[in-house]
Amino acid sequence: MLRSVRADLRTASARPAPVRGRRLSAVAAAMLAAGLTAACGPSSQPAGAADPSAARQSAEALPADALPAGAEPASGSPEVSATASTVPSASASAQPSAQPSKAASVPASRKPSAPRTPVPPAPARVPGPGYDPSADARQQVDAALRAAKADGRMVLLDFGANWCGNCKAADKVFAQPQTTALLGASYHLVKIDIGGSSSANSALLSKYSPSGGTYRMPVLVVVSPSGSVRTDTHATGNPPLTADGLNTFLRRWAS
Repeated sequence: MLRSVRADLRTASARPAPVRGRRLSAVAAAMLAAGLTAACGPSSQPAGAADPSAARQSAEALPADALPAGAEPASGSPEVSATASTVPSASASAQPSAQPSKAASVPASRKPSAPRTPVPPAPARVPGPGYDPSADARQQVDAALRAAKADGRMVLLDFGANWCGNCKAADKVFAQPQTTALLGASYHLVKIDIGGSSSANSALLSKYSPSGGTYRMPVLVVVSPSGSVRTDTHATGNPPLTADGLNTFLRRWAS
């Protein structure tokens, strides 16, 4: 009986040794963990949290179609949510689209047009030699004055007769190209017969050459577009009835 009690006592006293050993092992493990924590710093992840780098590596190792629904493959660049990359922000959508500038709408190849050179009017008609006794001289003078107001030319009234030698000499000069060009560029020429008995033509002579007396033909009267007389050869005398004389006369009173 005593032996069994002593044996039990020995057994009971021997059992705490393993417990003490386990306690020492736990204390040693705690000290080791504390040392590792002090060396590496406290972990920001809660206990039991998975290592994100390990999860990323495992996700990269899987093929794209093997990833779970809603998961995206990891990349080395900073992660951007799918919503932020595909949906425009409210401020960006509210901004109006930029309008093209006016300068950009003008074709670059367009060049400013050159100023137009005014086209001179066509030369006035120069009647041929001689005088038409049947013509309505008053109507011809009125038409010449209207044309003069439109183009700014002067009106040259040539009073003469078909039997007048000086009138024939003047007609030969008027037919020369240079004199014809001067007449067409600067004058509306009206030839009026005063060698007959036309009272209407005589009235026109008295109107534009009112000095009266004996007329030496041809009588050349230059009239402005407004109808005023600028010169009257019945009062001043005829110029030489040559090309130089008549051309000088025509240039002088052309403007």
